[in-house]
Amino acid sequence: MNNELCPSASLPSGLVIFDCDGVLIDSEALASRLLADVLGEAGAAITSEEAHLRFTGCPTDEVLRICREDYGLCHAGQLLEVYRERLFPAFQQKLQAVQGIDRLLTRLDRPACVASNSDVERLEASLGLLPLRRYFGPHVYSAEMVASPKPAPDLVLLCLDRMGIPAGDAVMIDDSPHGIHAAATAGVAPIGFVTPGDPRPDRGDILKAAGAIAVARSVSELETVLGLEAHSPDRLHAGASRPRTGSRHGVA
Repeated sequence: MNNELCPSASLPSGLVIFDCDGVLIDSEALASRLLADVLGEAGAAITSEEAHLRFTGCPTDEVLRICREDYGLCHAGQLLEVYRERLFPAFQQKLQAVQGIDRLLTRLDRPACVASNSDVERLEASLGLLPLRRYFGPHVYSAEMVASPKPAPDLVLLCLDRMGIPAGDAVMIDDSPHGIHAAATAGVAPIGFVTPGDPRPDRGDILKAAGAIAVARSVSELETVLGLEAHSPDRLHAGASRPRTGSRHGVA
């Protein structure tokens, strides 16, 4: 049994905010391999595992800083363009949803939205390719829409504003310390998620240290945390197309 779970009854149930990469879509291992390849071709000594550890959940500015300062790659911006040119075709060929997340979203009985440090172009080239996109309607929010990305609370606060739901009634699911910290700072209950097969054995501990009140290591455990395991599997998600009265629609 995973002792990092907490009772679903103790969690707010007004809104679920989902991170995208590593929570909804199984993109991070693929992206890390491609990034390590591009940086390695430029002379950096980096493995896909190290790229996964160093860059997962980081906004673009932070990725650029790490490339320049830690790997001596002065033309990091150009390298990221090469990376993106390879990434989007790879998404079209290989991208999959996190196993079981479609079932969870079908069962979800409360409003939901997406809060991602990815830019809008990458979101549409990843989440936009998959049937999961339909669950969120216009409520897919990018760090491009706010002044500061996660770990700042700006993006989480934008979600709350657009959905018309107070922080105390919301939870956020994220697989990175940046996202957990952003949620906690915004007053939203943070839930950590570790994708099955994640190569980082201490990931749950890192998420707990960042402030996660629970850590789920599979979608089934996430359903338990959210109190969805007893719900009908064909119950339609009510939040994507019908946010609470008074909410303002965002731009996907």
